[in-house]
Amino acid sequence: MSSQAVEHHDLGDETFMSADDLRHYMQEMQMAKAAQFVSAMDRADRARAELAKTLAQPIDATPERLREIVHNLMARLRSAAQRGDTELMVMRFPNDLCSDKGRAINNSESGWPDTLTGRPRQAYELWRDQLQPANFKLKAIIMDWPGGLPGDIGFFLHWD
Repeated sequence: MSSQAVEHHDLGDETFMSADDLRHYMQEMQMAKAAQFVSAMDRADRARAELAKTLAQPIDATPERLREIVHNLMARLRSAAQRGDTELMVMRFPNDLCSDKGRAINNSESGWPDTLTGRPRQAYELWRDQLQPANFKLKAIIMDWPGGLPGDIGFFLHWD
C-alpha cells in the first residue's frame, strides 16, 4: 500500500471528518437547534393560551377577596416606593383579553378600557373605583411586538 493510500485512509477514519461529513454534521446541529426553538415556542404558546384562558375568567370579587388584593397591592406599592420607584407594573396580560387585540391602547384612544375583558377589566375597575380617587394613575402599555403586531399589555400604576 502506498503512503498516499495510507494517508487517505487515516483521513477517512473516525478521527477526521471529510468536508461532506462536516457539512452534514453542521446541518444536523442546526436542525436540532431549530427543533429545540420550535419546541420552546410551542410550550410558550401553550402557556400563553392557558394564561389567557385563566385571565379571561373574572375572579369572584367578594369583599374579603378585594381586601386581600388591595392589601397585597399596597405591600407591593410600599416596596416600590422604598426602592425610590414611582411606578409599578401590576399586571401583564395577552392582548387576546382586549376585544380589539390592543389597538385602542396602542392608539391611546379614550375608550380603551371598554375593550378590556376578564380580569384585566376587573383590575381597571379596581383602579377606577379605589385607586384613582387616591390619586394613583394607570397606564396601559403594549409590552412587546411579536411579528410587528401588538403583543402583551402591561398595566402600570404610577404616583409621580
